[in-house]
Amino acid sequence: MNDAAPIPEAEGLIAALGGRSIVLIGMMGAGKTSVGKRLAQKLGLPFVDADDEIEAGAQMTIPEIFERFGEPYFRDGERRVIARLLEDGPKVLSTGGGAFLNEETRRRVAERGVSVWLRPEFETLLRRVRKRSNRPLLRTEDPEATLRKLLEERSPTYALADLTIETRDGPHDAAVESLLGALRRRLAHPTPPATREIAVELGSRAYRILIGPGLIESAGAHVAALAPGARCAVVTDATVAKLHLAPLLKSLEGAGLTTSVVVCPPGEATKSYAEFARVSDALIEARVERRDLVVALGGGVIGDLAGFCAASLRRGVRFVQIPTTLLAQVDSSVGGKTAINSPLGKNLVGAFHQPSLVLADTGVLDTLSAREFRAGYAEVAKYGLIGDRNFFAWLERDWRAVFAGGPARLEAIATSCAAKARVVAADEKERGERALLNLGHTFGHALERLAHYDGETLIHGEGVAIGMACAFRFSHDLGLCAADDVRRIESHLAGVGLPIRISAVRGLNADAHAIFDAMRQDKKVERGRLTFILARAIGASFIAKDVSEAQTLDFLERELAAG
Repeated sequence: MNDAAPIPEAEGLIAALGGRSIVLIGMMGAGKTSVGKRLAQKLGLPFVDADDEIEAGAQMTIPEIFERFGEPYFRDGERRVIARLLEDGPKVLSTGGGAFLNEETRRRVAERGVSVWLRPEFETLLRRVRKRSNRPLLRTEDPEATLRKLLEERSPTYALADLTIETRDGPHDAAVESLLGALRRRLAHPTPPATREIAVELGSRAYRILIGPGLIESAGAHVAALAPGARCAVVTDATVAKLHLAPLLKSLEGAGLTTSVVVCPPGEATKSYAEFARVSDALIEARVERRDLVVALGGGVIGDLAGFCAASLRRGVRFVQIPTTLLAQVDSSVGGKTAINSPLGKNLVGAFHQPSLVLADTGVLDTLSAREFRAGYAEVAKYGLIGDRNFFAWLERDWRAVFAGGPARLEAIATSCAAKARVVAADEKERGERALLNLGHTFGHALERLAHYDGETLIHGEGVAIGMACAFRFSHDLGLCAADDVRRIESHLAGVGLPIRISAVRGLNADAHAIFDAMRQDKKVERGRLTFILARAIGASFIAKDVSEAQTLDFLERELAAG
């Protein structure tokens, strides 16, 4: 690498950083050292490799540290070294593959740096790591499978980084230029310090999820950046309108956006043919055109209804999700599923229509009832049960802090959104992996239908909690899942106050055949056969299409008999 002078704009970028460092994260072999050195040169900043600092301090190599003292000892030292380096002036800092997984390190990086995830394709990673033999975590019989598993486990946490840079095999200069461009945009339009940003990578339809307090009050600036001078039609419900509509309208109008409002009744019954027609006609009367925006302000019901109206109006207009419940913030607002209910089943009429922006204002969650917040938490726990055993263990330990608010709540929401964003980017139309997000929903949707979508009897997150517990008990009955995992799940869900048994649905007058018939209307049914999401362990869910009717009915009979 030559000793070229920093780029002309380096001084301005460093000033905009305000003393913060650029922190490169990602898997071994992601190119953090090579990219970091080139970036540091272009900015005229020092480059530091945290692994080099650790080895210099210990006077031994990282493999030797692992071998002599073990991984926990190394991780503790890594955490302390990175904390010191972040306090020691701005720099480009390359970190080890596991460093960003530490919650305290992530917090320090958020305070003192701009984090950048370098994300190469898997085959590129594999080629690079095979060239070196000093990777302690890859000293296994099958390094490829180990690397794939590590990437799968770590990606949801890496996705919490401020910036994500997709890299390709070849010269690292292209990655450096992409990083500089992303950094310019980030510093030109900074988000508040307490705000997390996650990208849903869908090519030309990619969009951002912003998570943090005060986003309703600042919504106008974010929406105007998408569509300056556009007409905005806000769809909300009567309950949410009383709490949050006025500050949203003030922000939108203050940004020069013309606004109109459509107010719906609260509750699941609003996701109906009648409300779909009424809201669609109101949007037409408001002269919402293709260059304009529909803004969904509310929980999952409003997001689903407004999104489906936006998908249908003029064959598709843009829309923005501003979810006001925990459940909507971590699940229904992300991924583009929009729908209304049929008398024959939930979400059976709808379309895939991605939002252009999601603004998850964590401050509004304080207005939720305890029951609504608990119901939303079921969807948070779901992400751990599907594919992140470590996240579920963290929730078991720190769920009270999540309920209390503050950094733990922000962390839980961001981790959930990052997990969903990764799945949506890989399987937008639910032809494969995305079906895993329906863990518990086959049971839960059937119970909601049998309860006639009465929110007083059962709300969606409660149905999901019962459904997830059922899915793990069913998995155990089929010889797939250990009893200890089932007990952990039941203990955790019940401990936060969620129902875990079908008998918890008050007034439910349905036998096993009635529940099974309701399940057959699930949108995942293929050729008349149910698709279940089952599990081999916590964090190891899978799609099962070979469960027989007899097995299902037998399980439901035992569930009802258990009370």
